[in-house]
Amino acid sequence: MRPTQGVTFGGRYELDSRIAIGGMGEVWEATDHVIGRTVAIKILKDEYMGDPGFLERFRAEARHAALVNHEGIASVFDYGEENGSAFLVMELVPGEALSTILERDGSLSTDKTLDIVAQTSAALQAAHAAGLVHRDIKPGNLLITPDGRVKITDFGIARIADQVPLTATGQVMGTVQYLSPEQASGHPASPATDTYSLGIVAYESLAGKRPFTGESQVAIAMAQINEQPPPLPATIAVPVQNLVMAMIAKKPDDRPASAAAVARAATALRRGDVAAAAAAVPAIAGAAAGAGDATQLLTSAGETGAATRILPAPLEPGAEEEPEKKKRSPWTWPLIALIALLVLVLVGTIWAVLANQGDPTPGPSTPSATTTTTPTPTPTPTEERVDVGALGLTGMTCDEARAVLDENELVASCVTGNAAPTAEQQNVVYSVDPTGRVETGTTITLTVYGSQVAMETPGAPTLDAATVEPGSTIGVSWPGYSCPAGEGSPSAYNLSTSIGTFPNGQSTSAFGAADRSSQIEIPDNVTSGTVIVTYTVTCSGGPSGERTSGASGEATATIQAAAPTPSPTP
Repeated sequence: MRPTQGVTFGGRYELDSRIAIGGMGEVWEATDHVIGRTVAIKILKDEYMGDPGFLERFRAEARHAALVNHEGIASVFDYGEENGSAFLVMELVPGEALSTILERDGSLSTDKTLDIVAQTSAALQAAHAAGLVHRDIKPGNLLITPDGRVKITDFGIARIADQVPLTATGQVMGTVQYLSPEQASGHPASPATDTYSLGIVAYESLAGKRPFTGESQVAIAMAQINEQPPPLPATIAVPVQNLVMAMIAKKPDDRPASAAAVARAATALRRGDVAAAAAAVPAIAGAAAGAGDATQLLTSAGETGAATRILPAPLEPGAEEEPEKKKRSPWTWPLIALIALLVLVLVGTIWAVLANQGDPTPGPSTPSATTTTTPTPTPTPTEERVDVGALGLTGMTCDEARAVLDENELVASCVTGNAAPTAEQQNVVYSVDPTGRVETGTTITLTVYGSQVAMETPGAPTLDAATVEPGSTIGVSWPGYSCPAGEGSPSAYNLSTSIGTFPNGQSTSAFGAADRSSQIEIPDNVTSGTVIVTYTVTCSGGPSGERTSGASGEATATIQAAAPTPSPTP
């Protein structure tokens, strides 16, 4: 089926406008007419439909991607095949791709780059924990929402795409600039592969250009394998440079241990905590210590602030000392003598003042020499700063965080952000801005989770007759249900009837996700009344575990005894 405006896929997704087109297919904005929400639908090109092996892998990856529930990964809602087309239905993410931002702005600040690295790594860790490797991390697959959140897209599709023989399309999916050395050399990908690709994204964001270029994709792939990246600009703090270079190490074993370690290191560097960053990624401290120079760290705003000196490591036994000590400055002794003279003058002046105050009798009227006292300079008060990161605001409620900020002479501003993943996380702080050390009186923006995404009321069930006789059965059916984004999928339809029993012999029964109908047996001793059937839906697989919807509308049928058969007249 050719995707055009107005065409409906799966009997419910009507295409509204095309968002993007690429080598594998097209992405459209569509309307889900069953629950009335706007979604994104990716429709694969026809040439991918002819390979049964590809289709089976695509179906499996679609199922796996739907199991990853993380706020940093665009949710997968549905998958289908229709009229020679396969399609994935995903969350429609507002914002723009990082590739668009880089094309417009050239490069990003260090703080913004570290923020993107931290968020993306946290999301990748959730995927890696589920056994999934993205394999196609690049700026075009990182969407940045208006409030600065990162969403990874095309999860699962990239993994299948690089399993298709290269001769099927004649290209490496257009992402060779972010391809890891092991991918380029034909070795299996691992979580470290995603770390490498994200490191290339970070390099490009900081430097405004990619580290490896070439006249062809093959030349770029060979550069990924054999060449070392050029140094990052000297304006980038050395610990940040070390983190990026560790992420794009040629050997997977030389990269950070996990995506979670990268997230911790990037977050620590944002607040200027090199020790915590080095604890997560030791290469940060190892390379920095060898330099022996003062390294400027990031403040909360991402600018270079006071220089923090990373001390050189002590000499190992047997190591050679420096050939000669640094010569003392010729001004050392004159400065010491001048300071000693000033101290003597100050002591004498204080003694003279105290001696005059202790003698109440005025002296002779003979004029005396007036002693001029040099005023002691008043020390400038030290600017008081508070380390916001040390306050542990994340995980508190808005009121609790506000009280802590008040105690530290800071101002709290609570704003509602994303929907809460669980009921317990409603009104809980998940983002703090700014972090690091700030002046007293600074306003701290606390972003808290809002209410959970509401579960839609299920559609009413249907009985197959308006009346039913005692001792007979009546059929009941119900429509399918779509759980809210990120809340998993239906695991049970829980039906209840006011009169009669289901096949389990009870007036209530839980049916599976694929069930859509059942039978209700009416007792033969009930000759009147109304059968009322309702149901709820249980959603499983989301961060809340299980959530149950409200009750559906009612389906009713009247119990009527059969009219007596007239006796034949003799």
